Amino acid sequence: MASAIWYEAEGAVTVRTEAMPPLVSGHGRVRTLFSGISRGTERLVLGGDVPASEWTRMRAPLQAGDFPFPVKYGYSAVGVVEAGPPGLTGRTVFCLHPHQSRFDAPVCMLIPVPDGVPARRATLAANMETALNALWDADAGPADRIAVIGAGVVGLLIAYLASRLPGTEVTVCDIDASRAEMARSLGVCFAEPSAAPADCDVVFHASATEAGLATALTCAGVEAAVIELSWYGDRPVAVPLGGAFHARRLRLVASQVGMVAPGRRPRWPHARRLAAALALLRDARLDVLTRGTIEFGDAPRRLPAVLAQGALGLAPVIRYPGASEAATGPA
Repeated sequence: MASAIWYEAEGAVTVRTEAMPPLVSGHGRVRTLFSGISRGTERLVLGGDVPASEWTRMRAPLQAGDFPFPVKYGYSAVGVVEAGPPGLTGRTVFCLHPHQSRFDAPVCMLIPVPDGVPARRATLAANMETALNALWDADAGPADRIAVIGAGVVGLLIAYLASRLPGTEVTVCDIDASRAEMARSLGVCFAEPSAAPADCDVVFHASATEAGLATALTCAGVEAAVIELSWYGDRPVAVPLGGAFHARRLRLVASQVGMVAPGRRPRWPHARRLAAALALLRDARLDVLTRGTIEFGDAPRRLPAVLAQGALGLAPVIRYPGASEAATGPA
């Protein structure tokens, strides 16, 4: 038997129990240790705010149910392969699967977690893939002045990657001053919006707010690009394209992992991108992004508050019964 989290109706979360079918050839059976919550996306799912035009594109790879409700959603599961091909059994793997205690998935979707990456930290793989693609879309380079608006998990991962380019000046901006400590622990500067840097070579926007987008446009230097990572569902967004927007010849560039930057697209299939994202998680400083915990059994009670608009802190990680904090890399 397996237990899974379902978004049943607007604001309603339940756990359903389901029977596991016989394991089929070419699949592995995974006992989940941790799964990551994508706060921005899952907030829209729980609120029923995924637009009908995006119901097909927004389906998670192994989602069950249909939008708007009920739906079993999620895409950041890490667990141990209990049954499957001999070379994979016993390995700790990442999979794009909803929040579920046990599940079967095609072997091609079970990406081994590398040595030195704890299972909890590996839940950041999908977010790290998003951050990596954002850097590709921006074509950021050494010595660039870079601003990241929005100090959520994706914003902080983008800043972390950007800071590893030689000579870059990276500043994360957020209205929540408590995020400053996390930003500095990752080796980047922090500023509140009123002190955001100007004349930046590249700006990333990841706050999912109109005010954040306005700040991002203000930070951009002449002919600079603002890389937009926020997804607003069906909510209309006012974009301040007056003022000096045209005089400075700014560019607003969409970035999302479904279609990577053209220069990488022919050589970077999804499995390669996820493997690279997992390898980039070897830095223990990134544990600051996964400190919060929701026990799986508490999820129906706690998730609505965690996914509420304006909820403080980063999204916690769901921990499953029997999960070991020491689980890391290949067995």
